[in-house]
Amino acid sequence: MKAILNHLFGHKTFSREQSKEILTSIAQGKYNASQMAAFLTAYCMRSITVDELEGFRDAMLELCLPVQLDADDLIDLCGTGGDGKDTFNISTLASFVVAGAGYKVAKHGNYGVSSGCGSSNVMEHLGYRFTNNPDELNLSLKRANICFLHAPLFHPAMKAIAPIRRELGVKTFFNMLGPMVNPARPNNQMVGVYNLELARLYAYLYQKSTVSYTIVNALDGYDEVSLTGDFKTFSADGEKVNTLAALGFSRINAADITGGHTVADSAAIFTNVLSNKGTDAQNKVVLCNAALAIQTIKPAAAFADCLQEAEQSLFGQKALDSFKQLLAN
Repeated sequence: MKAILNHLFGHKTFSREQSKEILTSIAQGKYNASQMAAFLTAYCMRSITVDELEGFRDAMLELCLPVQLDADDLIDLCGTGGDGKDTFNISTLASFVVAGAGYKVAKHGNYGVSSGCGSSNVMEHLGYRFTNNPDELNLSLKRANICFLHAPLFHPAMKAIAPIRRELGVKTFFNMLGPMVNPARPNNQMVGVYNLELARLYAYLYQKSTVSYTIVNALDGYDEVSLTGDFKTFSADGEKVNTLAALGFSRINAADITGGHTVADSAAIFTNVLSNKGTDAQNKVVLCNAALAIQTIKPAAAFADCLQEAEQSLFGQKALDSFKQLLAN
């Protein structure tokens, strides 16, 4: 590790293969906690390259516990986190709206590290029992149109680094990796990222894949469609600025979509939105993200039609039914 750290401190980068080898060595416990903390910290102070991100991703996917899900068409809605905005769990709620609309969702999630409340914190608080049993996951997918893949159960090799990430309490390159290492390898992905530089790195990697993707970055720094301003998307159609006016939405205040301070607060907002007791701003931001996810699955569909599907799912309580079915399995 000394040589690796000196390489980083010299402002040098690693190749894809070198990056894969380093992360594999971390997973195999070859380095002590101080060395791993120093390695993570170095990447907090410099930009990651495409080759490095690709190599780290390759290692994570190779080391993960794969899962075979009985669905030809799957989508994951997953953000990198790390935007520091303390929003409620928008992408997780949007996942249930998409499931309620009849699409199969393989939601990859984890506990919050750089935020107060990740998707796994909310799901656990609300009574969901994490599993990596393929039969149980497929049953959830069949009955609820959604299954929840709690990252630590599928990435056991990352056990050594998890406590260090928690102790650091800041975003690291593992935030960047989360959406790309879903063990179900869904063929559709809506990914939220916290800055434009990372969005372009993601776009470069996804262009080389067969995945139908939409990468989202709000111009004011959210890793999702926040409706607090315009946002950029990257897809097979290229890079695009999306204005709220063109989508038929008006600007909302940032304070109206906060709620990630405690798990209890986040869970309360979560159940309120699903039960049609959410605020207008909360509903709209969930619906907009869900509609964009549906459009990711059906790129030829008009956004307005996808939004209508999302509205029918949420306001018709199909999303709530999906959530109840998931808990009942």
